[in-house]
Amino acid sequence: MSEKGKIPRLADADQAAQALSARESWRIFGIMAEFVEGTERLSAIRPAVSIFGSARTPADSPYYALTENIARKLSDAGFSVISGGGPGIMEAANKGAFYGKSPSVGLNIQLPREQHTNPYQDISQSFRHFFARKFMFVKFASAYVVMPGGFGTLDELLEALTLIQTGKSRKIPIILVHGPFWGGLIDWLRDRLVGEGMIDAKDLDLIQVIDEPDAVVDAIFRHYEARGFAPLPDEREMLLNL
Repeated sequence: MSEKGKIPRLADADQAAQALSARESWRIFGIMAEFVEGTERLSAIRPAVSIFGSARTPADSPYYALTENIARKLSDAGFSVISGGGPGIMEAANKGAFYGKSPSVGLNIQLPREQHTNPYQDISQSFRHFFARKFMFVKFASAYVVMPGGFGTLDELLEALTLIQTGKSRKIPIILVHGPFWGGLIDWLRDRLVGEGMIDAKDLDLIQVIDEPDAVVDAIFRHYEARGFAPLPDEREMLLNL
């Protein structure tokens, strides 16, 4: 092939690279918009509790009923309830809060399949980027209630534990609901991670396993009874630097 034949191809590749770079630059503005809009819309919902769990849980599951019960009790106790805004456990959390006294908040994520917005939301915010959505869960939560779930649920749980363990986020109650579901994970964390020195034994104190809805609410109030729900000055600084 002659040099003349190569030049257009190099030029085309260069133009394609420039176009991709321009798209990446504009994408940054879309990410910024998600952070700004989400922060403004959720700024008045504190105190709030984020509830996580499987999108695949059917409405006739005991997990669904348990989640709805917990969310209703939290809402009636004065907590806004934040969920992922989709089906399954997320729907149960929003439904319980929706019929309670405090706002039901859904942070929906746009996915190719499985995720659709449930109808039990006073405030609904949609995200394209997981990391912007996860930031909102952490920033506005006074507690995490983690129901049985899959990879997404584990992702939220482990991210919260990592942020607290490393001092990047304030310490909040992290409550795993339904001991029989979570028992194997707790045993593995103790046997493997603590046993092999991957984490300190005191890091497991960041987690509580609770089965009863009333006990979930009591545990959250007990954590804050001596200090109130508002972030302390040093915690505000942490949240600004998440």
